[in-house]
Amino acid sequence: MAKKKLTIDDIFNDDDFGLLDSKIKASTLKTDEERLIDSFEEINLFIDKNEREPNKSSMSEYGLMAKLKNFRENEEQKKILKPFDRHNLLGHVEMEKQSIDDILNDDDFGLLEPDKDLDIFKFKHTPKPEDRAEADFVAQRKPMKEKDFEKYEKLFLQVHKEIKEGKRKIKPFTNIEKNLHVGDFYLMNGIMLYLESANLKKEEWEQKSGNRVRVEGRTRTVFENGTYSNMLYRSLGKQIQKDGKLITNTYEKIEHDLFVNSGLVKEEDVQSGWIYVLKTKSTKKELAEIKDLYKIGFASDSVDDRIKNAKNEATYLFADVKKIATYKVYNRNADKLEALLHRFFAKACLDIDLFNEKGQRLNPREWFVVPFDVIEETIQLILNENIVNYEYDTETKKIKLK
Repeated sequence: MAKKKLTIDDIFNDDDFGLLDSKIKASTLKTDEERLIDSFEEINLFIDKNEREPNKSSMSEYGLMAKLKNFRENEEQKKILKPFDRHNLLGHVEMEKQSIDDILNDDDFGLLEPDKDLDIFKFKHTPKPEDRAEADFVAQRKPMKEKDFEKYEKLFLQVHKEIKEGKRKIKPFTNIEKNLHVGDFYLMNGIMLYLESANLKKEEWEQKSGNRVRVEGRTRTVFENGTYSNMLYRSLGKQIQKDGKLITNTYEKIEHDLFVNSGLVKEEDVQSGWIYVLKTKSTKKELAEIKDLYKIGFASDSVDDRIKNAKNEATYLFADVKKIATYKVYNRNADKLEALLHRFFAKACLDIDLFNEKGQRLNPREWFVVPFDVIEETIQLILNENIVNYEYDTETKKIKLK
């Protein structure tokens, strides 16, 4: 009897040990788009369970609320997420319709170009060295041990509480060197972070317009989801600029940094006064119509006692005043701080002549036409010893580099 000839199928089917089994290994790495969708799905699941949008009632809800707000403000992300928006959280999203030409032109790998050089030694999609350097900012986040994270968790809870109470505010992040400071809190992609430390130094690089100096270095950044990273200072700043916000400090924190962390206060020192910011209650048309008019001054005793006779004093424009903010000071440092603030805002000083009952001309010089948030920002620049690099622009009403 003739022996049956084996076919190719017989050979492949006769594999008792599974040597020819080929299983595609699934990648466990998620793309940015997949992580974005997963983050949005957290919000969907919350609404499935609670039948409402997340609010500020708890730390976890606040994080989801911040994420949803960022999604709604980002048109590119809305286009990606709209197919998964089962609760219509994003509203109407104008989706781009692709034509046949769009599909044929969207050929990143050149699969539709038969005449294209197919040299296998040209790795078109392999990152170049300069691309790797640019991608360094990713600095993979690492999980913290639960015991190590406990002290940071308390900080994050306190900051959420202070935001809810109005002691802190969430504002745009506009300038890395002016806004990114060690010891401050920020939001990035809806997650709160704490810039714990930074190993910073000034670096100089060449440009056609001349050499420039900027701050560089590694940071230690802790996130409220229990992770930390060592992102580059400027890379962290760029990420916050792109998808984040800054969280302002409380007055108590500013006060503490200004007079304790700066080394101006020692155990033997005693409080000697206050720096204060006031707003006039004058009904005089030429004063009442001036927007952002504030008095910056120093008081060696109680500010309330100092201003109780304001309506009879030229320095207070012969009118009652409203106390906007006060900062404790020690020894004679307040005099120097007050003088520094006055010099910084000299161009915005109110120039007006007032006359008392005897007809004597008075010209108060401690009133400035400056937005209050700029006054706060200036104090921060003094804290960080960067004030010498900036000046106040009276036209834009903003602080700018010299």
